[in-house]
Amino acid sequence: MSPAEARHGVLLEVAYAGTRFHGWAAQRDVRTVEGELAGAIRAVDPHASTPRGTSRTDAGVHADGQLAAFDASVAIPPRGWVLALNQHLPDDACVRSARSVSPAFEPRFAAKKKRYVYRILLDRVRDPRWQERAWRVGWPLDHARLRREAAAVVGTHDFRAFRSAHDARAETVRTVSRADATVGTGEDPRILALSFEGNAFLYNMVRILTGTLVDVARGHRPEGTIARALASGRRVDAGMTAPAAGLTLEHIDLDLPEDAGAPWPPR
Repeated sequence: MSPAEARHGVLLEVAYAGTRFHGWAAQRDVRTVEGELAGAIRAVDPHASTPRGTSRTDAGVHADGQLAAFDASVAIPPRGWVLALNQHLPDDACVRSARSVSPAFEPRFAAKKKRYVYRILLDRVRDPRWQERAWRVGWPLDHARLRREAAAVVGTHDFRAFRSAHDARAETVRTVSRADATVGTGEDPRILALSFEGNAFLYNMVRILTGTLVDVARGHRPEGTIARALASGRRVDAGMTAPAAGLTLEHIDLDLPEDAGAPWPPR
């Protein structure tokens, strides 16, 4: 079997600061995470396949736990892939771990749950430390009101009112198992972190949910707005779209194939 025909499946966990990327998916003439990762893979193995991502993050959105699989023509252990690929990646992207999987494994179809966290900086004055990682909100927010409104997100609903006009998918029913808010975590007492977990998300869904929650919490929309938008299915009944900078894809839970190897570094 020639090097081009031999196949060894590899699953990567990738982190990136999305500020200077035009999203995950490869596009012509713009910088994307998939494009940078594909280039790094080709530098190590010219016969490898292109990476198959699990979640298509938008321009400006960050990730701590994006997952991508590819098929290599050379047998390199997970540690070797992590170290070699990071030598070819820019400073705003890195491979956090690698493991062996079946060739042609499609992580997008094996995803059980995704967790996104949206960070809001509660401050009337900007802070350069959070400029590219949080949405600064200087208005007073009623946190109890926000948490009551967030409860309507949990469950299986038709979320077509909470998607971008660019999302043309016919199936818009999604299950969200968690939608909660915490303030003053260890990272910064001014950070309001909104966590969303679900089986899948529509284009801009988390950002529109976040914008709606902020609209309700600041008194620009009444309580019950999310329930009414879910019932009507109309985008105009939901709130604004929050900026991309505050959103991070934190974790993806996969159904791994039975022959999947242990990750490096070990967890």
